Amino acid sequence: QVQVMESGGDSVQAGGSLRLSCTTSAETFDEYSMGWFRQAPGKEREAVSCTRLILPATYYASSVKGRFTISRDHATHTLYLQMNSLKPEDTAMYYCAAGVLLNVSLCASRKDTIWGQGTQVTVSS
Repeated sequence: QVQVMESGGDSVQAGGSLRLSCTTSAETFDEYSMGWFRQAPGKEREAVSCTRLILPATYYASSVKGRFTISRDHATHTLYLQMNSLKPEDTAMYYCAAGVLLNVSLCASRKDTIWGQGTQVTVSS
């Protein structure tokens, strides 16, 4: 059974940084397109950044371009999201996802997307 688990959420001041981590199995890490989504209270879940190894591609939401960086550690099967210059509007529950639809202009969940339990990021002004 495919599973993903996030960590790294915290409360920070605006302008600060956080790094989120998502661990999974080696098979999932190598074969699935993976990404980070977020959901703020009262809003729909949105894609933040996604990446895949096969036919490599990376997606960033326009709101995070230049501030967030997605990366993979193949040795530990960990997906990271480095978040710099955080803003109060980045406050949300952040979810790791395995099995997403991805091209350079779009990242979206599928019916069979596997979700983590979420990790809370709170940015205060």
